[in-house]
Amino acid sequence: MTKADYIRALSMHRHREGGYFAETYRNNITIGTGRPGKDGMRSIGTCIYYMLTDDEPKGYLHRNLSPIVHFFHAGAPMTYWLLDETGRVARHVLGPDLTAGETLQLVVPGGAWKCSELHPGGTYGLLSESVMPGFEYEDSQIASRREFVALFSHAQELAAKFCRW
Repeated sequence: MTKADYIRALSMHRHREGGYFAETYRNNITIGTGRPGKDGMRSIGTCIYYMLTDDEPKGYLHRNLSPIVHFFHAGAPMTYWLLDETGRVARHVLGPDLTAGETLQLVVPGGAWKCSELHPGGTYGLLSESVMPGFEYEDSQIASRREFVALFSHAQELAAKFCRW
């Protein structure tokens, strides 16, 4: 299948974090989180398809309050950079070649900053993301370069490459 085939078959749309997505599941059971918005109530879990493509190759620096589990499905590998609250940077590659150190799953803790990139030469990389408690835009923050560098001056290269503004 081509990237256009996946986008069409999965009813994907551009994501504000970069790439394409389609929500596939939102549990109707909710829990109280104490978070702002929606009276603090969140679904106990959500799931999306997420895809980076050669025309949308970056997932911009952002963070979510909830932990996210990523599951690789198809296409080219994708590199993820995670920054914890101390600013420690960790690099992970989601992809099918386990002998090369790629992984099929990646857990991103709640509150960690992350960004991603499709490997050069790839036309697409497709994965799923499962979020618990479920994803809400109120719980997500996209980094601005100025604010991010003020927090993590050692990560200026990531900020220059993965901040939209």
